[in-house]
Amino acid sequence: MSLRYQINLRILISSLFILLLGGSITIWQARNAIDKEVDSSINLAVQLIKFGFSQTSQTAFNEADWLPQFNTLNQTRHLRIQLKTPSGEIISIAHKNQQTNNDEKPPQWFVGLVEGQHLQAEHPVTTFGGKQLTLIIQSNPLDEITEVWEESIGFFGSLLLLILFTFLAVNVAFNKALKSIAVIVNALKVIETGEYSQKLPDFSIQEYDSIAKAINHMTHELNASQQENRSLTQHTLEIQEDERQRLSQELHDELGQSLTAIKVMAVTAGRSQTGVGGGRDEIKHATDSIISICDHLMTVVRSMMHQLHPLVLTELGLKATMEDLLHHWSVRNPELKLLLDCPDEVDHLEKKISIQVFRVVQECLTNIVRHAQARQATIILEIVTPSIAAKALRLRVMDDGQGCAADRIKTGFGLLGMRERINSLGGELTIQSQPQQGMNIIASIPLK
Repeated sequence: MSLRYQINLRILISSLFILLLGGSITIWQARNAIDKEVDSSINLAVQLIKFGFSQTSQTAFNEADWLPQFNTLNQTRHLRIQLKTPSGEIISIAHKNQQTNNDEKPPQWFVGLVEGQHLQAEHPVTTFGGKQLTLIIQSNPLDEITEVWEESIGFFGSLLLLILFTFLAVNVAFNKALKSIAVIVNALKVIETGEYSQKLPDFSIQEYDSIAKAINHMTHELNASQQENRSLTQHTLEIQEDERQRLSQELHDELGQSLTAIKVMAVTAGRSQTGVGGGRDEIKHATDSIISICDHLMTVVRSMMHQLHPLVLTELGLKATMEDLLHHWSVRNPELKLLLDCPDEVDHLEKKISIQVFRVVQECLTNIVRHAQARQATIILEIVTPSIAAKALRLRVMDDGQGCAADRIKTGFGLLGMRERINSLGGELTIQSQPQQGMNIIASIPLK
């Protein structure tokens, strides 16, 4: 059911209710008004007749004198005046102006609704010739009912015109509103396909304009996030390809050359056994070289394995892995002082949390060594309780390096990668930095 149909239906129901209520009130008021008007006219006529007879009580009734007075009373509105003879014959004193035109009479159903039980007064009179008559004064509210009917037609006609005007005004307003809604819906359909560059125009209606601005802001953020994700994905693929190329190069340069050297030395040692003279010295030299090359290969393989995945993390836990990582960076960068504050409880964290925290710290140390020019860096891991029913792991990495501006924080791929890792765990990453004031990275990860 469309919005236009619902609004029009509600207006129609409300209008019918108003018409029914207004009609009931109008009929009730008309009935009361007619009763009061007719009753007052009868009472007035009776009082006048009694007063007239009280003035002529000593004389007989003279028709020549009273009939004109009856005619005058007959012109009083809402009254029907008649004379009744002793035999029961009714003598009506009618006037042509009292008859209401049949074309102007209200419908009978309306007369039945507003007409009530009206009064009738009788008074005995004696004519000049001694004839006994009865004067009958009866209510005749048709004129009043006709006036009420005409007023009701005017009232309900005005009400119907008002309802029609309301329908037209509402539909005109809805036409403009629905056009704006159609524009918004069409734009949302375009946005749904991934076209986040779609923008909504400005609207003259404040509510729709607020919606349009909110949607435009949302699409701007989605477009920015999409661009960041594409850049991050591309950068990740490039890093992956560089890593594969570097590993392939190291395997070729280190393992290939070392294995070739071992093979040559082994062949030389074999030939030395069949020769004469200083064969033992050559064998000793060859074996020493083989041992040295094997030690070098073990170091290279261990370094490559550590870069691919630290086995100590699986075997000894996160705390020992962090200590080994800091020791590795301290040996390679003796001018940088590294401090670690880590409780034993971190060894019981989930595997996916441990590896992501390790990678974040690894990336932080890489950035500190490459860009920060810091003299000291501190890594703090702690388990906190932000609420009674929840726990969280908080990681803080602080350095006293040169820091960076806020716009560079948003564009760095390393920082974006750290943020994605923390967000994948349902956590939140905050980066605080100012030029020449170091950098403070705070990560909060909820724990089950």
